[in-house]
Amino acid sequence: MKRLLITGFSPFGGDGINPAWQAVAALPETVGAWVLYKRELPATFRGAPRGMEEAIREVEPDAVLMIGLAAGRAAVTPERQGVNEKSARIPDNEGCQPQNEPVIPGRPGALYSTLPVEDMAEAIREIGVPAQVSESAGRFVCNALLYSTLHALEQAEAPVPAAFVHVPATPELAAGRDMPTLPLERIVAALRAAIEAI
Repeated sequence: MKRLLITGFSPFGGDGINPAWQAVAALPETVGAWVLYKRELPATFRGAPRGMEEAIREVEPDAVLMIGLAAGRAAVTPERQGVNEKSARIPDNEGCQPQNEPVIPGRPGALYSTLPVEDMAEAIREIGVPAQVSESAGRFVCNALLYSTLHALEQAEAPVPAAFVHVPATPELAAGRDMPTLPLERIVAALRAAIEAI
């Protein structure tokens, strides 16, 4: 079977949970043709790429799928691209709040996901969960991780395909806040469908 490195983030922004990691942790050990290697990454501009680099070295995956939270979105959204910019609305978990800085100086303005994001979104919709391909992964840690990972894998001897999927808030996370939600079990089902479409 093939190895899929799948990551989620630790809680950030004062929240005690992160549905992205909760969903990754709840996935089975195998999905379709894939054995899943799950890793929780710190929600920091410095720590997430470092953690990813270590995980890639350790797992030697055949593909990489990153999962992050996009509170406010109503659909599960595979990302078409990562952009070479860091501009943080809030500080990360280390207090870092860059503005208009490159993720990797001197590199292209955008790098495109190398997994079939359209197929992933379609597979998610087919199980009755709202999904659409997103053109923007934002400018926070999620985008920085996507861009830096695509760049690192592009430089590898044997290129490894990768993509990022944003998930909505769960009712548990959104308690007391006005935002769209999706139950955790539906997010887990959406991720399974996305993996099967790779």
